[in-house]
Amino acid sequence: MNTFIKVTEIWLPTKDRTRLEFGAGLYGALTEFRVASEKESFAYDEGLPGKAWAAGHPVVLTAFDHSYFKRTPSAKKAGLPCGIALPVFSGEFLMAVVVFLCGDDQHHAGAIEVWSNSLGKKTELTVIDGYYGTLDDFERISRNMKFGSGCGLPGRVWATGMPMLIEDMGLASAFIRSADAGKAGITTALGIPVSVVANQVYIMTFLSAKATPIAQRLQIWVPDQSGQYLVCQSGYSKHNDELAEILETVSVRKGEGLLGRVWLTGVPAIRNNSDGAVVEGRLNSMLAMPVIDGGKLKAVVTFLF
Repeated sequence: MNTFIKVTEIWLPTKDRTRLEFGAGLYGALTEFRVASEKESFAYDEGLPGKAWAAGHPVVLTAFDHSYFKRTPSAKKAGLPCGIALPVFSGEFLMAVVVFLCGDDQHHAGAIEVWSNSLGKKTELTVIDGYYGTLDDFERISRNMKFGSGCGLPGRVWATGMPMLIEDMGLASAFIRSADAGKAGITTALGIPVSVVANQVYIMTFLSAKATPIAQRLQIWVPDQSGQYLVCQSGYSKHNDELAEILETVSVRKGEGLLGRVWLTGVPAIRNNSDGAVVEGRLNSMLAMPVIDGGKLKAVVTFLF
C-alpha cells in the first residue's frame, strides 16, 4: 500500500524531562533512516520535535534545506521532504511528540493541515500551515478558507472538542470543500483537536486520497458511558472487509493491549507488524494517539498502516 505518510515516529521526554529521545517508529523499508533516527535526541526548541514542544502546537516543515531539521541528509536520501510534528500534552506537561514524514513523488495526493484562530479574527479558523503534496490548486483554495465554530470539519472539531472522521466526502455536508476535494481525489477526512495555547485553538486535519491514503485504516475510539471500556465510535477502511461490523463488538479495558495502555498512560504508542500482533485476522502496524483535554482522555485515534 502506497500511503501518504511514509514515516511515523514517537519522541518521548527523558527521565529528567530536559530532552526528547526516540520512543518508537514505523519506517517501512527505510532502514537507513531509522538507524539514523534512533541515535538522535532533541533539546527543548531543537529540531522538529523540539520546536513542536516549545511552540505547544503542531509544526509543519515543508523544506528541510537550511532549516532546523537535524536529519536533512538522511531524509533527502530517503525521499522525505516534509515533516509534521504534533505535541501531545496533558495540561502543561508534554507526554510525547508524534512526527509524520511524507513522501515527495508525483503520485502523493493528500494533505495534512493545521488550523488555528491565531490569525485574523479569534472567532475564525484558518490554515496556518500544511502539506498538500501535489495538490497545488486545493492548497490555494484551502488557505483562503475561514471556518467559524461548528462550520466545516475544522469548525465542528473546534465546537465539540472531539475528533471527527468523514468517510465519504461526496455524502458529507460537514465538509464544505467537498467539491474541490473531489476534484483533487480526496475521499476521506479526519479532524483532531490538538492543543490550546493562550486561548488559541489548534486543530489538525488529515485528508486522504484513494491512491495514497493517509493510512489503510482510521479509527476513533472513545470511553463508553460507564467509563470502563473504549469502544470504536467510527472507522474507515481502505478495504471492504466488514471492519465496522467487527469493531462494533469490540471493547477495550483500561490498560489492556495497545489501546488500553494509551488510555492508561496518556502516551501515544506504536505497534510494529514485526511484533507479530494480529488485528482482525491480519498483521498491521498501528499508531494509537490520545486526545486529552484538561488532563482527561476524550478519545484515542488510531492509524493502521
